[in-house]
Amino acid sequence: MKRYLILEDGSSFPGEGIGASIISTGELAIQTANFGYQEALTDPTNAGKILVFTSPMIGNNGINAIDYESIDPVVKGIIANDIALNISDSENFEDLSSFLKEKNIPAIFKVDTRALVHRLMEEGTIKASIMDTNDEHAFDQIKALVLPKNKSATVSTKNAYASPNVGRTVAVLDLGLKHSMLRALSLRKVNTTVLPYSASPIDIENLRPEGIIISNGPGKPEEVINQLTPVLDHFYGKYPILGIGLGFLTLSDYLGFELVQLPQEFDGINYPVIEQNSNAIWQTAMNIDQLVLPDSFFFYCYGEYFDLHSELMAGFWNSKDKLIATAFNPEGAPGTNDADEIFDYFLQMMG
Repeated sequence: MKRYLILEDGSSFPGEGIGASIISTGELAIQTANFGYQEALTDPTNAGKILVFTSPMIGNNGINAIDYESIDPVVKGIIANDIALNISDSENFEDLSSFLKEKNIPAIFKVDTRALVHRLMEEGTIKASIMDTNDEHAFDQIKALVLPKNKSATVSTKNAYASPNVGRTVAVLDLGLKHSMLRALSLRKVNTTVLPYSASPIDIENLRPEGIIISNGPGKPEEVINQLTPVLDHFYGKYPILGIGLGFLTLSDYLGFELVQLPQEFDGINYPVIEQNSNAIWQTAMNIDQLVLPDSFFFYCYGEYFDLHSELMAGFWNSKDKLIATAFNPEGAPGTNDADEIFDYFLQMMG
């Protein structure tokens, strides 16, 4: 079935449609990872996005039960050069086409993704739709549609739930967390309770946590800062706090750091960062569109992490204030585990 990806600038890209046959509109985002398409599809940070995969082919590994980052994906579609329609006959794997139909996600393949990525690199953020036609009416529709704001409110858990273990007790504010973060904590025997991003200081205090994590998630810090400011006012310096992704941006905003919009969103697993004290370089996974301008604040950091592409700050820690924050996902997933010791630093801050 022929389908079209149409962009709000008036251009269109034809291809073959699979998955759900619905019309879908979202923000185009380049996914640069060469593997881990299942994690990207199910990552809540990709809420509202149409993912453009730069890998020549996806789908060849199928979908399995252990690599979900969330059970119900919230991406608006995927675009690929090629998609494997058949995988090995195994009860443990599902083919990507069937998965997309079940989850009501449209996809187009046989698309000139090289040309599309070049267009995105030139124009930055752009709205797009997956449709059956590329006529004038289709372009009028996409221009008129306003994309939703405050996506964390839609992907955050509505009710608190436990991820029990036998060690330290940590409260996680869910802005759009990945299951792999809970796995990383579980491996460290952390007794975790996940709370809605709208949880109050009293909700958190009642759990008697030894530390607080503000998770990754979609959207902008200004969309959640008003909700999280009372929590930070109450707990900052009292309990260790770890911010990841959107949590990093929110903490940076709270502390008065200057955030810089990246020319192109970082969405993949190939982003090297360097730690200023040791000069250690980690290959990291990021899903973020802003970083911090160095020296834009009066705040002493015991350690800082810099993105080697932009030379902007992608992480910091301060043991006196019991604070650590990273733009990158420490657990990788997909990607390397270079940065997973961030969780160990956080636990050490609990004493």
